[in-house]
Amino acid sequence: MSGSFWLSFGSIFSRVLGVIYLIPWLAMMGSAAHQNAAQALFNTSYTPYALFISLGTAGFPSAIARRVAYYNGENKFLNSKRLAKVGFGLMLVSGVVCGILLYILAPLLSANSPVVSPQISTTAIRFLVPAIVILPSMSAVRGWFQGNQDLKPYGVSQLWEQFIRVVFMLAATYVVIFIFHKSFIHAVYLSVMAALVGALASYLYLALYYKKQNADYIERAKQSKPYDLQGLGRTFKMIAYESIPFVVVGSGISLTQLVDQLVFKQVMENVLHKTALYTQNIFTMFSANPTKITTVVVSLALAVAETTLPILASSRAAGKKDIGDLVLQNLNMLIFTLVPIVTILSALSFEINGVFFPFSFLGGKYLFWNIIQSLILGLAINSLTLLQALHYSKKAMFYLIGGLIVKLVLQIPLVTWLQGFGAILATAISFGLVCVLSIREVRKEFNVKLSKLTLNVIVNACFAIVVGLAATGMNQVYLPVTKISAFIYAAIFGLVALLIYLALANATGLSKHVFEKKIGYRYFRYKHFE
Repeated sequence: MSGSFWLSFGSIFSRVLGVIYLIPWLAMMGSAAHQNAAQALFNTSYTPYALFISLGTAGFPSAIARRVAYYNGENKFLNSKRLAKVGFGLMLVSGVVCGILLYILAPLLSANSPVVSPQISTTAIRFLVPAIVILPSMSAVRGWFQGNQDLKPYGVSQLWEQFIRVVFMLAATYVVIFIFHKSFIHAVYLSVMAALVGALASYLYLALYYKKQNADYIERAKQSKPYDLQGLGRTFKMIAYESIPFVVVGSGISLTQLVDQLVFKQVMENVLHKTALYTQNIFTMFSANPTKITTVVVSLALAVAETTLPILASSRAAGKKDIGDLVLQNLNMLIFTLVPIVTILSALSFEINGVFFPFSFLGGKYLFWNIIQSLILGLAINSLTLLQALHYSKKAMFYLIGGLIVKLVLQIPLVTWLQGFGAILATAISFGLVCVLSIREVRKEFNVKLSKLTLNVIVNACFAIVVGLAATGMNQVYLPVTKISAFIYAAIFGLVALLIYLALANATGLSKHVFEKKIGYRYFRYKHFE
């Protein structure tokens, strides 16, 4: 199987597994109160961790991959090897520095996070420090393989990392709670430490794979042109400078979540005078829980973007005139795939919330608005990635910074007014602005005719109305009250809604407009495999 298959499969499997594990993990935590506390503690630890990972890698792995591929193309394998070794060393130092910073800042982050006990949160964050130390250097190793056009170890290592992490989390939680009869807090400590265990498993796989390929590397080194890499320090400075816009854009969602985490508590407890427990529960329902579901939606947007961005980048580099058409293709594909999924998930928000988390009408409402918000996030991230592919990285960075400033300005008044819903609205407005600015820039520079999206928008609007009315009518008749019944109901409703969408897309000519062919079993059978 090809490397690109393993890369795609590893990425998708990791994200799906990252959602499914919640069902048994939360069930082992016990009561709804314990589940909410565990989720809040876990999420407030992982948000700064994700941000520090972004800062720790700083776009270096992909930059190393590009340089390695460039030198390999010139038969300068010795240059590639030296560059990768120095890059690995830099990432190792970067990991240590970020680990020390996270350890030092843990009490400050915890004191301002919406958790009942800052001391417990501090310990949970510090359990992630070892993972921070080793992950940047591991990503540099992945960059080496990627630069050598060997994508299999990249994808398989992701798969192992997530699989071992989840297995360790579930096993450790079971042992702590049901065998040693300890508190769920100890289970959360070991669950966040699972990031380290997963990273070590991934590292071990990469090391064994490198050893397996070493004979080939030795042969390529013998056939390589002599080492002539000059100004290595200057090269890495240039890589760092070029990486800054990508780091800022890549950290956008993590920065937004950190704003929610650090500002929400201040408003709830100091302005609205709510208790720490109430604040923690609301934070869990509006942020910690929904984030697990909406991550899949945003990841889908990124996956769609990645299918067209290499073509866009190469067309831009070659000075071709069809960039506007390629942008339209990207936007049509994104709307065609993302909007119906958001429509179906939002219609099933109560049921999905009940499958993964404790049943709650308020939790269902928070999930509903988070799913709508994820559509805006997906469109914004895609539009920023479009700008980057078209060599407008600095503009993408400045638009995102502007959006984050808007988020900061709106956060306090909107949270004061609407509590958790206010935080969701602040994010939606800020990323909506980012999306509008980015699309406007692309449309102006490359003469993109957005009117060609009209059919896609109309069909999806009609579909949203049909699904919304159907969901409202069904809820008047039947409302699941157990996880199994909620899962069965969501699966049947979702499948029927998806079939309706495909039929609507084929009947209106939308599928042919986007993919130049109709979609469905009959069409795949007779047109794709003839």
